[in-house]
Amino acid sequence: MKWHTLSLIFIACTFQNSFAQAYKYATGIVVDAEYGTPLSGVHVLVQHANEGVVTDSNGVFTIELYIGEDTLVVRYPGFSTQQVPVQPDTMRIELVYEMGLDTIATFDPETYEETYQVVRYERSFGRTFHPAAPPQTEHWNTEDYSPIEENGERDVLSSPLSTFSIDVDRASYSNVRRFLNEGQLPPEDAVRVEEMINYFSYNYPLPEPDGPPFSVYTELADCPWNEDRKLLHIGLQGKVIPGEELPPSNLVFLMDVSGSMRADNKLPLAKQAMRLLVEQLRPEDRVAIVVYAGAAGLVLPSTPGSDKPAILHAIDKMEAGGSTAGGAGIQLAYQTAKQHFMEGGNNRVILTTDGDFNVGISSDGGLTRLIEEKRNDGIFLTVLGFGMGNYKDNKLELLADKGNGNYAYIDNLAEAEKVFVKELPGTLFTIAKDVKIQLEFNPGVVRTYRLVGYENRLLNTEDFADDAKDAGEIGAGHTVTALYELEMAPAAISQAALRYQEPGLTKVARKGKELGYLQLRYKLPEDEDSQLLSVVIESRSAGFPEATNDFQFAAAVAAFGMKLRKSPFNKKLRFSDIYRLAEQAIGSNPNGYRKEFLELVKRAEGFVWE
Repeated sequence: MKWHTLSLIFIACTFQNSFAQAYKYATGIVVDAEYGTPLSGVHVLVQHANEGVVTDSNGVFTIELYIGEDTLVVRYPGFSTQQVPVQPDTMRIELVYEMGLDTIATFDPETYEETYQVVRYERSFGRTFHPAAPPQTEHWNTEDYSPIEENGERDVLSSPLSTFSIDVDRASYSNVRRFLNEGQLPPEDAVRVEEMINYFSYNYPLPEPDGPPFSVYTELADCPWNEDRKLLHIGLQGKVIPGEELPPSNLVFLMDVSGSMRADNKLPLAKQAMRLLVEQLRPEDRVAIVVYAGAAGLVLPSTPGSDKPAILHAIDKMEAGGSTAGGAGIQLAYQTAKQHFMEGGNNRVILTTDGDFNVGISSDGGLTRLIEEKRNDGIFLTVLGFGMGNYKDNKLELLADKGNGNYAYIDNLAEAEKVFVKELPGTLFTIAKDVKIQLEFNPGVVRTYRLVGYENRLLNTEDFADDAKDAGEIGAGHTVTALYELEMAPAAISQAALRYQEPGLTKVARKGKELGYLQLRYKLPEDEDSQLLSVVIESRSAGFPEATNDFQFAAAVAAFGMKLRKSPFNKKLRFSDIYRLAEQAIGSNPNGYRKEFLELVKRAEGFVWE
């Protein structure tokens, strides 16, 4: 076994002013001294505060230091911890492996049992690496994101119907946060605006107890990034289910323990996240654990929630190593869930992975067919993404979309707490599935419309009434938000009849002061036939300052996402403008998430020249 030394090169140490308090930034790059390749996932912490960052996929970090803090602590698995003085002339600090023992976990493909081999490793020194500039490392970043072609304006006369699937995924926001906290802007395709908006909860009216499982709210006001447009805000509020009324859960943790999951922000963080969930279990709940690396194995048979020590012990003993047979793991997890299926209960597989499948069924097409087949068994899917550098966002988003599931990216323990403690009912308990929206605009009131985000959730018009067409799910207590940018002007062109148009007329027919007609189709979790909910949207608009805090804040988040994507539709608002809009709409902010958003906007502003 060959080990290498590690070099820490400080590129810059700069001093700035922020909020009237002096601080400095230390920016550096961590590389393998023998090959000059960057190392991601290295922890760089402030010595006294014990706070810090991890290096990104290019080995780069930027850390904020207040005046007087002059020492960093650098940690990386297998290396001895080093204390690094922060000096402007610091060029390189080497971290080396200690003499010691290491254990390698393997799987028996017949029994799925883990075996451990103890090996001895030795300290090894590579050649000196002293670059004049940061190495060119783009090829080391293998993160994958599906391309996004931003929605454009549609003419109401020729395209009066807008149809799409709802989306409660929040992965894009926390992934964007990861990039910004690492000191870089995210790739444009990593920014899905609807997931940015839906990361936050909004104060919509609760549904009636005997009515549909969600309520519908609409609001119309001026568009902040285009003074010639209006912004239509549509909100859905899922019913809230008290803890004592939640159905029992049959859960299968499907955990990736392959070699790519070794970094601290992968399997170790996934284990911490699952421990948080285990602490929420009730005696009537059950958990099984399936792991996969070169092979898949059942490491914990279905166990009642009352036996938390057994579940936690199974989680604690996991170690990473080997290749990634994700397809085999998915098959075994669904098989295990089906064997212990609870009628009327919450049957769900929870997948924790970086998405880097490379053994067995690994193609997008093969995984899609596998997931689509399994969802017919009434088993839902939660996908949790971890890590950086080789992260496969496109694959994980696809699995969640096709598996009657939801998708989150866990970048730190606070996000795990949000998913599995503060928002547990919404994460695990589905109240409506295959939820679709179809909105018909009145051409007598609206000339053009543009759906903000949801590019990979668009449906054909005929898909709305097709119950075989898959769509998104809403969890208990979830809010779902969609925004339309509207050009408000009457038109005068004849068109085939719909609700607002009649054939043979030289002018477009108006129906009162209706802006549009909103229809939603949904299925209850145990049903295969959809139900229809219809709402008329009135054409009553307000100025942006008079809109609700939720309207203003959602608009600010949308503008931020568009700014990160370099959208041509947001030419007006700068990051400083977005900060101001969001700050005015922060509201009570009970969990601090809106305040954190302000910090991210401020951070993004420092990375660009506007």
